[in-house]
Amino acid sequence: MSPRSLILGIVVAFGLVLGAAPAFAHGFSSVVYAQATSPEKGHLRTELGLEYDLLVVSAADDQQDDALFQDGTAAFDDGDPQAETAALQGHAKAVLAYVGPRLTVEKGGENCTSTQTGDVKIAQRDGVPYAFITLDHTCTGSEHGDYRITSRLFPDSEGYVRGTKTILTYDVDGRSGSAALDAGAASVSLSQTGTARFWEFFRLGAEHLLGGPDHILFLLALIVGSRRLREVVLAATSFTLAHSVTFVLAALGLVHIPPSVVEPVIALSIAVVAAWYLWRLWRRGSQVSDINAGEGHFSLDRAGWARLGVVFCFGLVHGLGFAGALGIDEAFSWTLLWSLLVFNVGIEAVQLGLIILLFPALTLIRHRAPRAGLWVSGVVSAIVSVVGLFWFAERVLGF
Repeated sequence: MSPRSLILGIVVAFGLVLGAAPAFAHGFSSVVYAQATSPEKGHLRTELGLEYDLLVVSAADDQQDDALFQDGTAAFDDGDPQAETAALQGHAKAVLAYVGPRLTVEKGGENCTSTQTGDVKIAQRDGVPYAFITLDHTCTGSEHGDYRITSRLFPDSEGYVRGTKTILTYDVDGRSGSAALDAGAASVSLSQTGTARFWEFFRLGAEHLLGGPDHILFLLALIVGSRRLREVVLAATSFTLAHSVTFVLAALGLVHIPPSVVEPVIALSIAVVAAWYLWRLWRRGSQVSDINAGEGHFSLDRAGWARLGVVFCFGLVHGLGFAGALGIDEAFSWTLLWSLLVFNVGIEAVQLGLIILLFPALTLIRHRAPRAGLWVSGVVSAIVSVVGLFWFAERVLGF
């Protein structure tokens, strides 16, 4: 069978099979933003940012408040911030009854009492309306005890979103820092060491890559489209460097692109990188893995450098997706910057681990059974390309 027939058969078959594939994106999870300060001794204040529509349905369901659901949903459908504010203010008791037990503060091992202060504010964040609520926590524990904050907001068990992250920044009693809380690590002591903060964000970066099908598929496209280990390692590292640059630009406030643009481009990047290999397979057939001697430190040929450039550009876009998911667009982002660079280290570690696991096996197949190697590479590339195109169309059309 010729390479062209191989590619056509793969694309048609897997296009039919994968037409119903779900499009997993950042939007299936939620990010809660929390900023903790201490106005006075024994008094902690947290300013929370929560997705408005998610807060409405979660609080209404938890408190069995049908009026909150009806008023809040109507305001959301109208897109009226004043009506959204009024809906939450009118059901402040139900909202606090939901939020209070799920964002808790302890001091010296004793629970602090939470009360809402000030009015709810509505503002756009990450392209969706967020409700900003301020809670005062009065603590009667030991004066010298450490504060511990726990977040169990919007858990998977509610069935509305999954993998909610709470991005916490704090400046309390002369200690400042940041933390990322989720179901696996729901609480943090504000006296945590730098090593603990490093590990938290390293773990978060690793989990973000492993839990994101779009990023896994992008990496698979890089692996099967590479001709040697050096190429795939350089491509993965270039990808990481690119979205590290985006983090810095976002922290400086120089770049902000809405998710409605970023998410479709991420899906398109998956399709393009995978299709690049299919196009080369179409043109070169069994010589697709041949390398023209390159010059320079990395010994890359023209095709290798071109691919590296494309991956870097797409890495910048993926970085915007990471930044949007973690809220890197506010003044306090400088507090988070070091932790987020560690987040990137976690991503890179997982990428290299997957490369070390998968690329040698693919290389072995290519050397011992070249025809089977073409089939494996072609099948994987076709699957990735079709899924990427499907996700692109789905995200553009808003399904």
